[in-house]
Amino acid sequence: MDCHCTGKPIAVQGLVSLLVYILQPHRKSIVRWLGKCYTNLTWWMPRLKSVLCKMLCTCSREQVGVEEGGLSKDVMAFKEVSANGLSAKTTEVETKLDEGNIEEAESSLREALSLNYEEARALLGRLEYQRGNIEAALQVFEGIELHAVKQRLKSSISEKAHSKRGRSRQELSQSVSLHAASLLLEAIYLKALSLQKLGRLTEAAQECKSVLDTIETALPQGMPELLGDNKLQETVGKAVELLPELWKQAGLQHEAMAAYRRALLSQWHLDADCCARIQKEFAILLLYGGVEAGAPSLAAQIDGSFVPKNNTEEAILLLMILLRKCCLRKIAWDPTVMDHLTFALSLSGQSLVLAKQVEEVLPGIYARSDRWNDLALCYSGARQNLVALNLLRKSLSKSEKPNDLSALLLAAKICTEDFHLAAEGVEYARRAVENAKGEFEHLKGIAYRLLGLALERKTKASSSDSERTHLRSEALKFLEEAIIWEKQNPDWIFELGLEYAENRNLNLALCYVKEYLDLTSGSLLKGWRLLALILSAQKRYSEAETVLDAALDETGKWEQGVLLRTKAKLQIAQSSPMNAIETYRLLLALVQAQRKSFGAGKCTPKVESERVPEVGVWQDLACLYSGLSRWRDAEICLEKAKALKNYSAETSHAKGLEHLLSMPSP
Repeated sequence: MDCHCTGKPIAVQGLVSLLVYILQPHRKSIVRWLGKCYTNLTWWMPRLKSVLCKMLCTCSREQVGVEEGGLSKDVMAFKEVSANGLSAKTTEVETKLDEGNIEEAESSLREALSLNYEEARALLGRLEYQRGNIEAALQVFEGIELHAVKQRLKSSISEKAHSKRGRSRQELSQSVSLHAASLLLEAIYLKALSLQKLGRLTEAAQECKSVLDTIETALPQGMPELLGDNKLQETVGKAVELLPELWKQAGLQHEAMAAYRRALLSQWHLDADCCARIQKEFAILLLYGGVEAGAPSLAAQIDGSFVPKNNTEEAILLLMILLRKCCLRKIAWDPTVMDHLTFALSLSGQSLVLAKQVEEVLPGIYARSDRWNDLALCYSGARQNLVALNLLRKSLSKSEKPNDLSALLLAAKICTEDFHLAAEGVEYARRAVENAKGEFEHLKGIAYRLLGLALERKTKASSSDSERTHLRSEALKFLEEAIIWEKQNPDWIFELGLEYAENRNLNLALCYVKEYLDLTSGSLLKGWRLLALILSAQKRYSEAETVLDAALDETGKWEQGVLLRTKAKLQIAQSSPMNAIETYRLLLALVQAQRKSFGAGKCTPKVESERVPEVGVWQDLACLYSGLSRWRDAEICLEKAKALKNYSAETSHAKGLEHLLSMPSP
């Protein structure tokens, strides 16, 4: 045995020799264990690898009876190749490849296995790829012609279809076997993998696409369910899954989306797990890829079927299909599917649909309290606060998780929106403050804010002046405490300024609203309006009107309604009724234009939040005309308001005020 080992310690050579001496008498009993360990040998034991190969060959010649299932697939594929019912050891071929004699290695395979040139090339390329010689494998694969592969696959499928008709052995031998065709397709697939590893992604994608094009050309009706060659089906499945990944890595998102759709719409007969992986990756690309896919081609659309209008809808459809497969136990549960579906449905404002999906998840996947919390979030997003609060009450009971911080914060938030629930919200917020510690200490500011808001709402349900004063003082204290934790949060600063304004502490309110405008760079409408209201409360009407004019110049047309109404009321306070009438005229024109453009309830959320109801404008004008003793104009305005809303307390009040003012003095 040649023990020359350049650059390796002599001790290693001695260890190998000793190991050979010990193992030789017992080679038959330990061959299975050696086969399993073969692929895990470390770099510093090359001689053991050589000994193992020789022992495997010796045991095979002595008919030891080693079962193929007992050895690693990589070992068997690496040490032996088979084709046309023949098999051959690769030791000699490896030696010739190591010496750079590719032609001689190819000739050896052709003679041993009765192969043609392309089949031998395919086997050699696979052998080089398995050995990690990517560039050498690519050089071998370059000699395979795709056109020849197509012809072989067509003839193989034809032979498979007519094999039951009793063709002669001579006729069968004239066409290449299905196994040979799958071997050639696998070579093209491995060529694509080699190009991918070398960074030639576009070329790799083209090669991978050629595999699928070949199958579609030979099998225009799709892959048969029982083709009789598992290797061919496995190669096709891998190519279908690899192609969109290659396009993504190459930065060609549109091609990747087309490849995903091709994978899902064509008849490839993929297994459930492979199909699920493709659907999931496609949904992720649609959600986060940043490229609009567009509608599927008309050829892929079925009459009466749902056609997604955008990326989000298509991703939701794919994720809901995956979730249904999980619920039917066709595939293993994947929590990331629910994560992506939650994002997509939340983005679309479909909280109730998300709640239904959460409810359909099989028991045992989520803890009971966690499922309740998720459902509460969904129903809260759909503005069904009482349903959400009932779920949270169950989740926060003593038998479940009474100190769950996220559930406490959500329950407190829901309670702050209804003064009837304010007392319960105060309790939840106090518990949240107590539990916001350790790794959750950063949430203490949110807990203080909710506590302050809950106390402020509680004042509206209080019947005692002293209690209201105490509650307001406590609310302001906790809101200021929240600002300490979140000093740069503009929304919290605005809330604190609004709270001080409602408590008539106008100087502090003015300071906070100015800080809010600085933090937002004056980009939000509500800051300018609050500033104008505070100035008007300080009897600084001209300054307030100047602020509103400046805000109107910087605000879009559809968002000016609230500012115009505030400006009209300021003009009335300054005893400028004619200016106010002109402002109301502009406001009325804007409101009617919004109604015609968007229709009832169809405007965007941003416009809806700043929208002034048309009935309110007519009521304001009726009161203004009544103060000017213009009874006929006031009557017309009230009729307009009544036509829009037949039963309205404000309209009835304005009509009573008109009659009262129009009565002659006694």
